Amino acid sequence: MANHSQLGFQDASSPIMEELVEFHDHALMVALAICSLVLYLLTLMLMEKLSSNTVDAQEVELIWTILPAIVLILLALPSLQILYMMDEIDEPDLTLKAIGHQWYWTYEYTDFKDLSFDSYMIPTTDLPQGHFRLLEVDHRIVVPMESPIRVIVTADDVLHSWAVPTLGVKTDAIPGRLNQTSFITTRPGIFYGQCSEICGANHSYMPIVVESTPLKHFEAWSTLLSS
Repeated sequence: MANHSQLGFQDASSPIMEELVEFHDHALMVALAICSLVLYLLTLMLMEKLSSNTVDAQEVELIWTILPAIVLILLALPSLQILYMMDEIDEPDLTLKAIGHQWYWTYEYTDFKDLSFDSYMIPTTDLPQGHFRLLEVDHRIVVPMESPIRVIVTADDVLHSWAVPTLGVKTDAIPGRLNQTSFITTRPGIFYGQCSEICGANHSYMPIVVESTPLKHFEAWSTLLSS
């Protein structure tokens, strides 16, 4: 859960988000090295007199042409690797369908015969003590921990976006179209997200809550809800 003084990402709760955080740190270090080098060269040029060697230097021009290309390759390769990892969905243990409405979500567990529910934000006046305002819902998504979960995302009326930052997922919900994403929770916990599309006046009142539990607790929950 993010807090007011937090400067970085939330703690990663899925392998994809761990890769994204590592790539973010890698890119920041590259940017820091570039900024330091440019600042050093600017300072050097301001303090030293220009000479013919610095004005017309074939070797220097060759270096500052090749060096940026190498830097871009070092950024592009891990970025493409993560991009393909995010698109890979390999034999999920559970399929969840998320349908966006103005302004709530409907969830269907397609692997079960009759397991679906609507998820509304809990109004502030009805919020239990200790819960998060504008983030808590009346029905949470419950998924088994350490299991591949496929999420099929669509919308019933306008554009929405199903996003949970700590899981590293964000998928647009488009009417008449099925988009899909996947995630694996690496630890038990409750993970919060919101609709990340400006779908109307109350788009910020469409929270998403994913509760990750051990498999036996998920089976007990699904049996209770299906009966």
